[in-house]
Amino acid sequence: MKEIKNMGKLESFWIENTEKTNYPVLEEGLSVDVAILGAGIAGITSALFLKEAGLSVALIEAGKVIKDVTANTTAKVTAAHNVIYSNLESHFGKDGSRIYAEANQAAIDKIESLIKERNIDCDFKRLQCYVYSENANDIDKLKKEAKSAADAGLEASYTESSPLPFDIAGAVRYENQAEFHPRKYLLNLIKSIPGEGSYIFENTRAHEVKEGDINEISTDKGPIKAKNVIIATHFPIYDPSHLFAKMYPSMSYALGLYINEPFPEGMYISTEPTFTYRSTPSDKGELIIASGANHKVGHEPDTIAFYKKLENHARDHFNVKSIDYHWSTQDNITMDKVPYIGKAESKSKGVYVATGFMKWGMTNGTVAAMILSDLILGKNNPWSSFFDPSRSKPVLESTKEFIGTNVSVAKELLSGRISRPKSMKPSELQNGEGKILNVDGKKVAAYKDKDGKVYAVSSVCVHLGCQVNWNNAEKTWDCPCHGSRYRHDGKVIHPPALRNLKEYNDLEK
Repeated sequence: MKEIKNMGKLESFWIENTEKTNYPVLEEGLSVDVAILGAGIAGITSALFLKEAGLSVALIEAGKVIKDVTANTTAKVTAAHNVIYSNLESHFGKDGSRIYAEANQAAIDKIESLIKERNIDCDFKRLQCYVYSENANDIDKLKKEAKSAADAGLEASYTESSPLPFDIAGAVRYENQAEFHPRKYLLNLIKSIPGEGSYIFENTRAHEVKEGDINEISTDKGPIKAKNVIIATHFPIYDPSHLFAKMYPSMSYALGLYINEPFPEGMYISTEPTFTYRSTPSDKGELIIASGANHKVGHEPDTIAFYKKLENHARDHFNVKSIDYHWSTQDNITMDKVPYIGKAESKSKGVYVATGFMKWGMTNGTVAAMILSDLILGKNNPWSSFFDPSRSKPVLESTKEFIGTNVSVAKELLSGRISRPKSMKPSELQNGEGKILNVDGKKVAAYKDKDGKVYAVSSVCVHLGCQVNWNNAEKTWDCPCHGSRYRHDGKVIHPPALRNLKEYNDLEK
């Protein structure tokens, strides 16, 4: 049985060294101006802006606030989103590329201004960011990207040198970027939200939104009524425009490690294959956050191998002393590489969505809060039409990707239905093993923990019926179609699924 060895705690460094939260659950029906579903950076920042504008808000989180995707980020606060501006310029013209750059750079400035206004100690630091490659074949691509980024208004230039302790072929160097500690930042912001008719609720899962002049949100703890609703649940829990078919979930891995020499000043991300590095202060000195080894959620049978891939890359490029943390996260990738921020569908009166941040949630999540708060307050926002989920500008590459992604979903759906798993009892699994089994004619997702306790649940994702796959690194059941994830006992973790997998308590385990 494969195990993760010598990689420290299975927990994000950002979570491990900050205080826990203890907000109440919703106990009775409630009416507010704005209900915000999802307490990551987009939801929290939106709630802050709207409360400061005089509206009553309710921020609702299915689990604990700032403990999901936002807390598992590398927390680079940057507009340097790998190789993107040459693609945006090709697809949306120079104006589109400029809007994306302007919005994300403005998000950095907005974060810094909030930190200064509130005197937040969150290790915020301005520094350079390098998008680099070790492959000489990428030089022309990087030169083109540097020009497109500069044309978009960013302080970007091509270089063939960097502070990294290994040789590179070329890089785009961005000035005036930043990094910070995301939970320290957001734990400060969130304290300003409760009170004066505004609320935060944890452990309250939203199930549905019924649109009307006054929208009604059903939750597992009771209803909430609100004139406006923001859906910032990573993957939308209410999705009338079927955005789930226009993006796909990508899993990536992170290590928190120490090295035997000073880390070079700056933030770094490679082109394909993508690996990222940055540092942050810790009680033991300078901790390096390494991330990468990406793949589509639920598509890889051995996720432990991806941690090993990331470890090997780190050891090949730095003199690693120890690895103290490891964790994973998933991000939604849109077909045209631009987030969906705006009305949930064109005819919606007061229901808005923010999703598809493309692994750049610190800035794109802040952009979302700036756009959505302006829309709700009736203010003009110069970026809103570009990010609008109903945008219809044709992009050939995104059309091909849309077709390819949905063909892949159809194949997964079909293969799950025709698969013939091994017939065996869950009790016959090895300790720590999870597998799809045939038990008395039923397809069962079975897991036997390290102490020998058996968990047996349905193998069918409750979203659209695809068969889940076992994630041996995180001990979760992951759906390869749209990224729903469940704990080993079938409890839902990630939408679009909103209900748990059916438990099989009557099987001969």
